[in-house]
Amino acid sequence: MILTLTLNPSLDRTIEISSLDRGAVIRAAAARLDPGGKGVNVSRALLANAVASRAVVPYGGDEGRQLVRLLAAEGLDMVTVPVAGATRSNVTLAEPDGTVTKVNEPGTALSPAELDTIAEAVLDAAHSGGQGADWVVASGSLPPEVPADVYALLCRRFAGAGINVAVDTSGPALSCALPAAPTLVKPNLEELSAATGLPIRRLGDVVAAAGELRAAGARTVLASLGADGAVLVEESGVWYGEAPAAVPRSSVGAGDAMLAGFLAAGGTGPDALTQALAWGAAAVQQPGSRMPGPAHIDLSAVTVCRPDPDRPLSTAVPAALPQPG
Repeated sequence: MILTLTLNPSLDRTIEISSLDRGAVIRAAAARLDPGGKGVNVSRALLANAVASRAVVPYGGDEGRQLVRLLAAEGLDMVTVPVAGATRSNVTLAEPDGTVTKVNEPGTALSPAELDTIAEAVLDAAHSGGQGADWVVASGSLPPEVPADVYALLCRRFAGAGINVAVDTSGPALSCALPAAPTLVKPNLEELSAATGLPIRRLGDVVAAAGELRAAGARTVLASLGADGAVLVEESGVWYGEAPAAVPRSSVGAGDAMLAGFLAAGGTGPDALTQALAWGAAAVQQPGSRMPGPAHIDLSAVTVCRPDPDRPLSTAVPAALPQPG
């Protein structure tokens, strides 16, 4: 079973528009409201593909109660943890060419006592129901006032209970998590550059930066590169894969679907990378943050091989990005 933990979940409203014109009145072509947050989306993708998962979800206020209702309506197996603050709401504007503009609220602070309660809920969920957890996915941005080393502390706590930990976050939270030796980290291109301070223009740069994350403590690095595919760097080898999405519609949640596919396939090796890319490409073709099911996933569209270090990236980071404060 795969557990997910989302410290900063959300209600995600996606509005499809013909174009984004600042200062204008824009008529929406369609709109949808989905439960959101990176870990929540991982569990939703696993549910859509009949893979056992349980989501640990802190919630608060009217928005939090609506989030729980939406997840319950989807049939998600979850453990809910009430907190004092209100769950955040996010807005995504999606244009026909796949351009996405997101406005994310910061979320609400979590007290040390609430963080401890949430961690205990994860450990309880990992050993309840007669099915132990193989993985805990700790992912997403941190709520305000939560210390940057929280994922490191959680990683050590969960690993001490014999559970593999996947961390998908950014900025100082990612850098702090590395010395805690997570089993897996899943940075995107910008996060990889920010964590290492390296410019990334070619596949060889991706492999080198991923190697630095491994040297800092991560055992496996799954680097998502958007339209350029993904690179997997682990002890047993290095692989590159791509799976072009024929009709991109929304990139919201695509990285979470990629991580879900990778873990569903065992969390290691080229076969898992193939699944990850197929799930991610299928997610890009769904509206809003809807997760793809088996009918949407095309493994035949995926190509996996050893990376050509000189291959340029279509979207490169020419200089290291500063770490967010």
